[in-house]
Amino acid sequence: MENLDLQLEFAKTLATEAGAIMRKYFRSKDMGAIWKADDTPLTIADTKINSLVIKRSREKFPDYGVHGEEESFGEGREWMWVCDPIDGTMPYTLGLPVSTFSLALTHNGVPQLGIIYDPYVKRLFWAQKGHGAFLNGEQIRVTKRSMKNAYVALEVWASHQPKDDKLLRLYGLRELLLDADAVPITYSSVVIEGALVASGEISGLIFGVTKPEDIAALKVIVEEAGGKVTDLAGKDQRYDRPTNGAIVSNGVIHDELLELVQRAYVPIDRLS
Repeated sequence: MENLDLQLEFAKTLATEAGAIMRKYFRSKDMGAIWKADDTPLTIADTKINSLVIKRSREKFPDYGVHGEEESFGEGREWMWVCDPIDGTMPYTLGLPVSTFSLALTHNGVPQLGIIYDPYVKRLFWAQKGHGAFLNGEQIRVTKRSMKNAYVALEVWASHQPKDDKLLRLYGLRELLLDADAVPITYSSVVIEGALVASGEISGLIFGVTKPEDIAALKVIVEEAGGKVTDLAGKDQRYDRPTNGAIVSNGVIHDELLELVQRAYVPIDRLS
């Protein structure tokens, strides 16, 4: 594998540019929020950041593609930037400072580096495969906490689920509350939740959505911090195309989260 120091520095610079755009439109009357077909909001900042990623990538790495939540370029290429311009657009539109910028570089679907930027408190998470995970320059590690008194984040959107009354047991937290010792939490930003797994604040995350841009950077950051990331069936997967959700954990509770999901959740391959 080629040296990726140049790509890492490129991603860090791009993250700070994206953060400046997020702050510019945050709580602004010019946010321009509209509703997309999947019942999620879209703002001017989302589209500006996504377009910026494509522009910068085409200038610096013309052979790379970009898979973005709002716009893509060169899909299917060997090297792909996978970007969520604003993860947590819903709280962003409500004036809640819990959204992030996320960018990963994948090689044949495998994340090689990841960047997550929280522009409100200027937290920059990053990792390069084989080189550890960092938060603002300090190396981070997952917690070794067991399921007892663990914090587990849940991101399972009702609008993205099949219309089947068996499937919302996990969405309603019932299984986690009754059958586990963990305390469920939600931020409405899967990326910041996963970053908190990497830095040891929480122990796990269950993500029931097919969007690779929400998980690609987390795959490398969490695993470089000593954790584990799989799909909802416990398998590895590509992160440059739609996914089978994700379980993100400190590794200690991974099997327990898998068991919980298998008992409580309708698999994504049954989505219509």
